[in-house]
Amino acid sequence: MRTATFERSSQETQIAVALDLDGGSVSISTPVPFFSHMLSQLGVHGSLGLSVEATGDWMVDAHHLVEDTGIALGSAFREALGDRIGIERFADRLIPLDESLVQVAIDLSGRGKAVVELGGNRSLALGTPAFYVEHAEEFFAAFARHGGATLHVHSVRDGNTHHQLEAAFKGFARAVRDAVRVTSTAVASSKGLLDG
Repeated sequence: MRTATFERSSQETQIAVALDLDGGSVSISTPVPFFSHMLSQLGVHGSLGLSVEATGDWMVDAHHLVEDTGIALGSAFREALGDRIGIERFADRLIPLDESLVQVAIDLSGRGKAVVELGGNRSLALGTPAFYVEHAEEFFAAFARHGGATLHVHSVRDGNTHHQLEAAFKGFARAVRDAVRVTSTAVASSKGLLDG
């Protein structure tokens, strides 16, 4: 069973994540509707069993809530992957959403690094409370650091900011789905292990 649960509690946020890499239901509860929408895309398009319950100081700014959710989800992801034996490891996706186009590439190497270059209108507030492009960037960076993934998310063609971010999360989801697939009985590394 490639499953994990992770809870993170601080003076700023309380996050609980349950993850099944091999599928299941998707249940997302955050006080930031656009972020909830994006996490739902991750669960559905990643073919993941995913439960996220997140609360916190969103009235200050969604930054803490989004980043800490990335930390918790990345941590659960790292645990669920275990020794990473047999996983595909590398995956990439080019995802269009109407006029927007985003490319996502992932390497489940055990090393946490993110390079994120998203387009769209950086000052546009999506939903209430507001979700901004920079929040998505923080989420991807936190996930990569704590999940042990090298992650690239790049805008190929900018457009509607909602479309841009949704393409990014769907591309991330599909890349994750492909990279976690078990396709052999060996470790996909000349070192013989994936640990960073």
